Amino acid sequence: MIIMFIQLITENLFTRSQLEGAWRNAGADVGVEGPDGGPSLIVIDLTLPDAVDNIRSLRQRYPGVEILAFAPHLDGESFKQARAAGTTSGVARTQVRDRVLAQISNSSAR
Repeated sequence: MIIMFIQLITENLFTRSQLEGAWRNAGADVGVEGPDGGPSLIVIDLTLPDAVDNIRSLRQRYPGVEILAFAPHLDGESFKQARAAGTTSGVARTQVRDRVLAQISNSSAR
């Protein structure tokens, strides 16, 4: 049973592979839309050149969906811009896997 539908936006293939594998093993589906036509969670890499513009577009398209931003370090300015564009929260790249695993676990407990 799929617990959560996650849209992961990153160009880093190593990061993508690690995150997708961990989240799928926990019961999430990554890269697809849920039965209601949208993701349950959007996770976006702030190192992408168009990350802030993507966040704005995603916020308009999915106003009620959590958008979690991540970057190699907690760069205050990047996260400030992401927050202004519509992210719900942000974490360092080293924390994003476990942060989403906790959300998947919480969703499965419901």
